[in-house]
Amino acid sequence: MGIFLIVLLMVLVIFLMMAVRVVKQGYVYTIERLGKYTLAAQPGMHIIIPLIDRVGHKVNMMEQVLDIPGQEIITADNAMVGVDAVVFFQVLDAGKAAYEVSSLYGAIMALTTTNLRTVMGSMDLDHTLSKRDEINARLLVVVDEATSPWGVKITRVEIKDIRPPVDISEAMARQMKAERLKRAEILEAEGDRASRILRAEGEKQSAILSAEGKREAAFRDAEARERAAEAEAKATQMVSDAIADSGNAAINYFIAQEYTKAVGKFATSPNAKTILFPIEATQLIGSLGGIGELLGDALKPGTGDVTAKAPPPAAREPRPLPRSSVPSTTPRSGGSR
Repeated sequence: MGIFLIVLLMVLVIFLMMAVRVVKQGYVYTIERLGKYTLAAQPGMHIIIPLIDRVGHKVNMMEQVLDIPGQEIITADNAMVGVDAVVFFQVLDAGKAAYEVSSLYGAIMALTTTNLRTVMGSMDLDHTLSKRDEINARLLVVVDEATSPWGVKITRVEIKDIRPPVDISEAMARQMKAERLKRAEILEAEGDRASRILRAEGEKQSAILSAEGKREAAFRDAEARERAAEAEAKATQMVSDAIADSGNAAINYFIAQEYTKAVGKFATSPNAKTILFPIEATQLIGSLGGIGELLGDALKPGTGDVTAKAPPPAAREPRPLPRSSVPSTTPRSGGSR
């Protein structure tokens, strides 16, 4: 009797263990009753009837990544390229994923591979290399539509690598190099053109400013000459008035002044060793005497200013300036030349 109870207790424990099922987070278990799908057990603890109910499939409900192995694809321009891809998908309906397709992973891989050949086979090599986003989008639409009856959502399809043939890769490298050289020459030509334009603009502005400067200088020079002419005319007028008022005495004064300046220039000449005077020294004394008379007449008592009128020219006789038949010489140090 004791042994029977022990056996019965052990059977009961085993029965309870078979009846309790714990589903892990991220998974859904399909429960089959007498071979028929009846329930999708969510994460947590569930009680089933042993020997009648059983767990059919443990379906992963997390987003999964399926690696598509390398494929050799012929493009529209008959170029052979190798392509690798990955597919991201998630199971939304565990019952459909378990019972609508026999092998979910194999089916998704086969479907992606065939559609990859179809999409890339309809494009030439340049488009396959430059339009990966377009290829990914087209594959995503086609594969997601095909797998929707299986309770699967295709989230992304990505082309990992495209490997063109070696000879085509070398030709593309040469083409890229030629294109780079072309761009460099164009940029260099544009830079030279811009430099020449800027230099020409600078020369133009310089010429304009130089012309304006010359024009301004010409105006200033003309104005200076005009003022000098006005000053000369005024001085001449003042000299004429002085001569008219003072007579020959003023003339003698101006002649003596210019004579003295000329003699001073002879004396300071660096090249002259001997000075030849065309007149005698008494001529200078006579001229200085005329200057003295002029100043004496101007400073007589009773006159209001030095510009008072002198006696009429007829009352004075000009002092003759005798010429010497032989010009006098005044030797300077260093000998005659």
